[in-house]
Amino acid sequence: MNKVVANAEEALRGIADNMTLMVGGFGLCGIPENSINALVKSGVKGLTCISNNAGVDDFGLGLLLQTKQIRKMISSYVGENAEFERQMLSGELEVELIPQGTLAERCRAGGAGIPAFFTPAGYGTEVAAGKETREFHGKMYVMEEWLRADFALVKAWKGDRLGNLVYKRTARNFNPMMAMAGTITVAEVEHLVEPGELDPDEVHTPGIFVQRIFQGSSYEKRIEQRTVRKR
Repeated sequence: MNKVVANAEEALRGIADNMTLMVGGFGLCGIPENSINALVKSGVKGLTCISNNAGVDDFGLGLLLQTKQIRKMISSYVGENAEFERQMLSGELEVELIPQGTLAERCRAGGAGIPAFFTPAGYGTEVAAGKETREFHGKMYVMEEWLRADFALVKAWKGDRLGNLVYKRTARNFNPMMAMAGTITVAEVEHLVEPGELDPDEVHTPGIFVQRIFQGSSYEKRIEQRTVRKR
């Protein structure tokens, strides 16, 4: 049951060209920095990445965009990355934009084993093109299918050797549901502790969803846009 591996390189063993990856985080908060850097070094290409956002030009998933390792992005917010914009407009990058709540629920559905669900978000817009629609109680809904991935890469504040994870604040936005939806889930943590050190009531992702875990290092934790108030 000891799921600890030595480093990001070992944790990502088995990721190959043309696979689908879920990458946790919200903006630049709670992203698996070590895993992303290891992916860049690996040279794996043709990736489909499911992530709330695409990072910035020189950080997060933006690093994989710079090296042209991503073939398709499935995201909800992509407004901070000029290279993403360039590749999308030039046709180099395939993009599927999804309303943020729908993206979260499609990931959660993938982890819960629910192949499809209905949501009102996007009805009557391009989001609903080619999708089944149905009326419930006088309101129209769009059918959305689950999202699953070959690997899910998540980042937690604390984790134990059994894979139980605790996230901190904003990092809980997408990491927990993505951790459930990967065939293989890799968790990198800031603090790796022994079983029994985590309060069971504080565990956000049970270890049953995690196959590999390692303690990360050198977290930059960059902020996309820092806004400060004058004194």
